[in-house]
Amino acid sequence: MQRVSIQGYEGSFHQEAARRFYGPATQVIPCATFREVIKIAASKKESDGGIMAIENSIAGSILPNYGLLQKSNLRIVGEVYLHIKQQLLVNSGVALSDIKEVHSHPMALLQCMDFLEKHPHWKLIETEDTALSAKHIHQRRSKHIAAIAGKLAAQLFDLQVLAPNIHTMKNNYTRFLVLRRADDAFVPERCNKASVNFHTDHSRGSLARVLTIIAEGGINLSKLQSMPIPGTEFRYSFHADMEFDNLDQFDRVIDKVRSAAEGLNVYGVYKNGKNF
Repeated sequence: MQRVSIQGYEGSFHQEAARRFYGPATQVIPCATFREVIKIAASKKESDGGIMAIENSIAGSILPNYGLLQKSNLRIVGEVYLHIKQQLLVNSGVALSDIKEVHSHPMALLQCMDFLEKHPHWKLIETEDTALSAKHIHQRRSKHIAAIAGKLAAQLFDLQVLAPNIHTMKNNYTRFLVLRRADDAFVPERCNKASVNFHTDHSRGSLARVLTIIAEGGINLSKLQSMPIPGTEFRYSFHADMEFDNLDQFDRVIDKVRSAAEGLNVYGVYKNGKNF
């Protein structure tokens, strides 16, 4: 049984991502911040690793998390693309006409604003977490308060889905990284994706040379994210997600990239994640 750190509370989308990868018996260690997720994931005494969101199909990349990954001893061993579906949750027997307040994380409230605006008499209360909002209305046996959270929160806290899939943008996915310590990381069979970080000098065309090597090697660059290098004057490192046919192909290309770039670091070699 795996024990992994997650950002948020039990019933959160992070926990659902952990279950998708490791199975329903996965134990989670709730953390208030992503920094705490990384700290606990890096501790052999406290966990077997961590699950960390890295980007969303609507909001984009979570840039601080790239920095946390870069400074850690963790490696990527997998990824999960989770379809974010928001539900209106209530205690059993509560009807729409009973609701006076709706509690959830501000981002979840925004994601569901088209639905919420149809009920202008509801008071919207921002909280720190979707799943925690669900837990609170369960604990308090609230008859006039609803929460917006996922189906897992409904299951864990015995809540009724009063209105399903109330999010406005139906094609909303979050990508989660599965992290393990470097000494405990593994390369799965039939791996076809890798995440690397590198930087180049300031000479003309230096980045283009690296990208040409990748393209000519038959590798698909599915993501290229620039990040400022702390302590420098407008110099940047690049996080690259690379999709390949086999490990030998990746190894050949990365050897050529190593000679053309500076500070190359392979964060992990893993299997392309599935959408759930």
